Amino acid sequence: MPLYDCMLLLKPHIKKEALMELAIKVGKHVYGRNGVLTNVKYFGTVQLGYGIKKLDGRYFQGQMMQMTMMTPPNFNNELHYLNKEDRLLRWLLVKNRGDLQLDSSDRYEPSRTLVYQDFKGDEKEDSDDEDTDDTDDKYNKGSLF
Repeated sequence: MPLYDCMLLLKPHIKKEALMELAIKVGKHVYGRNGVLTNVKYFGTVQLGYGIKKLDGRYFQGQMMQMTMMTPPNFNNELHYLNKEDRLLRWLLVKNRGDLQLDSSDRYEPSRTLVYQDFKGDEKEDSDDEDTDDTDDKYNKGSLF
């Protein structure tokens, strides 16, 4: 099963209890599909770059939360019930690109391997820094400024 990150942006006035209820609701849905909830992060109140318009007003800040989970690939189609959730401003499910490896204790751990590729190429120095042609002069003669 692939690893997904579910980003939830909630309205700023939502209480922590209601936020946890929503997280539990999504978590139960994950477990119901034989998935695993691996991590939950709460980022607090964040300022938004633009206002998000909802029926009860426009919001310029929200509470952000991230849930990392292992679910079947078709799980995205089952999360559309979140569109009807009044507490949410936005939600997004993104496939996590980190490779998973099974370590000796039979737990899934994200691999710590970094891929580094060194691009070595000949960089030519630009020796034409001086403007030697007079083509620009004929355009500047009739200038108004």
